[in-house]
Amino acid sequence: MAGTYRIFGVELSPYSVKARSYFRYKNIPHEWIIRNASNEEDFRKHAKLPLVPLIITPDGEGIQDSTPIIEHFEPLFADPAIHPADPALNFISAMIEEYGDEWGNKWMFHYRWWYEPDQISCARRIAEGMMPGAGGDVLDQMTKTIQQRMVPRLSFVGSSAATKEIIERSFLRVLAILERHLAGRNYLLGGRPAFADFGLYSQIYQASTDPTPGAIIRKSAPRTLAWAERMLSPKAEGGFESWDKLAPTLMPLLKDEIGALFFPWTAANAKAVATGAKEFSIPLEGGTWTQAPQKYHAKSYEVLRKRYAAVADKSKLDPILEDSGCLKWLK
Repeated sequence: MAGTYRIFGVELSPYSVKARSYFRYKNIPHEWIIRNASNEEDFRKHAKLPLVPLIITPDGEGIQDSTPIIEHFEPLFADPAIHPADPALNFISAMIEEYGDEWGNKWMFHYRWWYEPDQISCARRIAEGMMPGAGGDVLDQMTKTIQQRMVPRLSFVGSSAATKEIIERSFLRVLAILERHLAGRNYLLGGRPAFADFGLYSQIYQASTDPTPGAIIRKSAPRTLAWAERMLSPKAEGGFESWDKLAPTLMPLLKDEIGALFFPWTAANAKAVATGAKEFSIPLEGGTWTQAPQKYHAKSYEVLRKRYAAVADKSKLDPILEDSGCLKWLK
């Protein structure tokens, strides 16, 4: 299809639906292709990594990784912009996007593979996507195989008996924060989606499709659910609000989550990667978080720190970051 981009993705991948939402928002001509056995050869021909989403340009170039995908296309399809003109709000948006991608994924993955009803639900949906038309014993066996393969991977995101309560408290706290913040506004920064929305919504949307977190969201956070569903095909309905207007309900996300949990974790992870440690432990919320370090998170943290360093005028930004407990992790 001339002039049309192809998006190889999976409905159960937060990063796939994140990229698709961005393409829909920008009205970029695209074809959504669910990756499965029937198109694996085409996928491998263009992918450098065995990961979705994969964007194939009309010229046949393959682009991967949801955040770099958005950063690649934003200058090419600048209107409507997802980055506020205000430098302070611009960086805060990017910081929330990073938080959604790297910490929000912990909620999603934990709930999806910790509780048995969620394990079975997700494994079944993955199996159906991988084997369209299959049924009966074949689908049942594939579901069990996926479940058995994925549950041990909980440790990859740091989910364990020791961290379970930390992750679940964080999830409930964020829902409460967002429920207040989204009263009277359709998107995180006002009347149009920002970079922040794409990173955070995709994890919450995925959680909403699973039995346990989905029930929590529907019961306690209807506005947040409406926002997550709105982000599937977002539209510009207004401008970005000022930080002064956003701060009363958005600052708790920066202070209680990003400054108090995410940055201590990601800085410890980066240190472990730099020193070659096989495991790291940090005190969080009265407990101890222990896991193997993850190289990608260390790279994305460094990108965020460079983004902060590149802000020319920090006179408005630094007081916000200082008040939220984020500043010390970025310098």
